[in-house]
Amino acid sequence: MQTTFTPEQLTDPGIARANQILRSCVHCGFCTATCPTYQVLGDELDSPRGRIYLIKDMLEQGRPADEKTVKHIDRCLSCLACMTTCPSGVHYMHLVDHARAHIEKTYRRPFMDRMLRAVLARVIPYPGRFRLALLAAKFGRPFAWLIPDARLKAMLAMAPKTIPPVSRNDDPQVFPAQGERKLRVALMTGCAQKALNTDINDATIRLLRRLGCEVVIAKGQGCCGALTHHMGKEDLSHAHAAATIRAFMAEQRAGGLDAIVINTSGCGTTVKDYGHMFRTDPALAEDAATVAGLAKDVSELLAKIGLPEGAPKGLRVAYHAACSLQHGQQIKSAPKDLLKRAGFEVVEPADSHLCCGSAGTYNLLQPEISADLKRRKVATLEEKSPQVIAAGNIGCMMQIGSGTAIPVVHTVELLDWATGGPQPRSLQG
Repeated sequence: MQTTFTPEQLTDPGIARANQILRSCVHCGFCTATCPTYQVLGDELDSPRGRIYLIKDMLEQGRPADEKTVKHIDRCLSCLACMTTCPSGVHYMHLVDHARAHIEKTYRRPFMDRMLRAVLARVIPYPGRFRLALLAAKFGRPFAWLIPDARLKAMLAMAPKTIPPVSRNDDPQVFPAQGERKLRVALMTGCAQKALNTDINDATIRLLRRLGCEVVIAKGQGCCGALTHHMGKEDLSHAHAAATIRAFMAEQRAGGLDAIVINTSGCGTTVKDYGHMFRTDPALAEDAATVAGLAKDVSELLAKIGLPEGAPKGLRVAYHAACSLQHGQQIKSAPKDLLKRAGFEVVEPADSHLCCGSAGTYNLLQPEISADLKRRKVATLEEKSPQVIAAGNIGCMMQIGSGTAIPVVHTVELLDWATGGPQPRSLQG
């Protein structure tokens, strides 16, 4: 694709990167075949190719974002299926992230949009605040019919039936390996996940210790910055990320780390991109690249360590591939192979490359499109007649779980159970 940025524009690192990405696009349109929003809406501007044209025009002209561009960029899930499909290697993720930051800086959203986004950015990344919000949502749910805004209704519906108590395993500490120590790893405990489902981190710690890992819960870690990063709130997301980088580097310098384990794939995709995010920051560029290099999805690390082979469990598991894992990190076979090795029968739904509609805050900000994608995903999963659905991302688990009676668990919960841990709570009884 030909671009017309001026030499002055190209002195900006963000514009220079956007120019590289735009020039690699050859207009082939392969991305439209795997774009969930294009399949649902049928609008070229709601495909990656269409959005690329909108972004190109906006950035080349150096103009503020307009309502049309914002509407179609907001509808993008950032599922990154287009990057898996693209034969030219167009790095759409960096391009749309830059566009969102530009929108945040140059476009004044309607009042309600600004308020909703501000609340999400200031609540979800903080587990304590998020717990209070979930509790309030539980009490407010019976009155949802009084609320005209579909986004507010979606926020009320998000609250789980039960909010788990705080897990003390998420406090800063060191869990010794059981038997000989093979690896020293840090576990990213996350933010929203600590409020929604404490079983995931607990299962991860038990499993890693059982396999010879010393597990460190680093002091000072918090939100990785993914949620606000994808909302275009660059300053806030970088502040979250910087704090997390410093926390992990303190552990790296103190006792060394073989890996930073992440069991929420949406976080993992962002952490692995820290090197790019902080490439122009002289104070953090090197540390950010180090943290990015150490980051491993839990399934990625388990595949490297090796899992004991288990006897058949007589349990049919439908594996849902989170977009951030299969497209964002290109980890596709490891979770399925681990489940099979542990003794589970693993099935995969049709169109497994398509998003479930969760996508960070997407299900809250674009509830209609999200609900359509959820219906499609749940239908394909239920067609496989599984006894349980496994996924590697809390957002996907909440989204799919709200549309089916089949239990939804994290992959690591099943692997922990298969190797001596307790049965996942949602399968009990």
